[in-house]
Amino acid sequence: MDLDTVRTFVTAADAGQFQEAAAELAVTQQAVSKRIAALERTLGVRLFTRTPRGAELTIDGQAFLPHARELLRVAERAATSVRTGRRPLRVDIIASRVAASGLMRGFHRAHPEIELDVVMLHDIETAVAAIRSGEIDATFRAVAAPGRPLPDDIESVRVLDEELQLLTGPAHALAGARSVTVAQLAGHRIWMPGIVPGTEWAAYYDDLVAAFGLTIEATGPNFGSDALLDTVADTPALATFMGGHTRLVWPSGHGLRRIPVTGPTPVYPHSLLWHRDNPHPALATLRSHLADATAGHDAAGTWTPSWVFRH
Repeated sequence: MDLDTVRTFVTAADAGQFQEAAAELAVTQQAVSKRIAALERTLGVRLFTRTPRGAELTIDGQAFLPHARELLRVAERAATSVRTGRRPLRVDIIASRVAASGLMRGFHRAHPEIELDVVMLHDIETAVAAIRSGEIDATFRAVAAPGRPLPDDIESVRVLDEELQLLTGPAHALAGARSVTVAQLAGHRIWMPGIVPGTEWAAYYDDLVAAFGLTIEATGPNFGSDALLDTVADTPALATFMGGHTRLVWPSGHGLRRIPVTGPTPVYPHSLLWHRDNPHPALATLRSHLADATAGHDAAGTWTPSWVFRH
């Protein structure tokens, strides 16, 4: 069903005259008549009866009018849902429990008037493609992975350096430490089944292993954070890395320990990416909020890979 004919029908029904409807729609009276006739053919009924005073709705026209109005309302809502500036700001945060989620919750608290759509895409190529197509407005990523420069139309700014912590069970050899140095971790098994080859976080941990001689195992299926916590709690020989801003809840009986890592402290660099021509007005507000809410980068005593953008 053509929406122009439906819109013309509603306008004519409200005006009571095809001539007035034509003036309101900025078309000729003949165009109004043709649209109404086309709609009547589609529906198989007469919608108007011509009278000396103009045009009156038939019984079928009266029955169709509320549904026609609803069709136009639905069409407007559909257009608004994807219209830049009127639709929600769409941001990719990769996963619900990571640092980017906390950053967006802080943004929402500071700007509750801004509507948000939060999505979770997997890899940076998918996220960048979604930015370029307009599917999303921004994404949080570790920029840039070695050998994969961003396209020229994608902008980025580093927004958060998240320190890594060691997570152990109560029987682990380092469980009682108030902090550990990176050198102390050499020879300990660090299990991270969520590392996916080819992702930017895989590149980060590859460099961490190379720089400090660590043993990081990504073997076995990834059953999610709950299964990871259960295994680490029950296995004295295993530990894992966790971002300092990652929010997790585990049973009190697990006795898990979150231990700061020093000498230097590995930090995971989170950047915000967006298309340089994105006109969504809330995007500038998000960037300003992140600039005010996050600390400086490359602080003394921290480590990031050499390929990370220094901005």
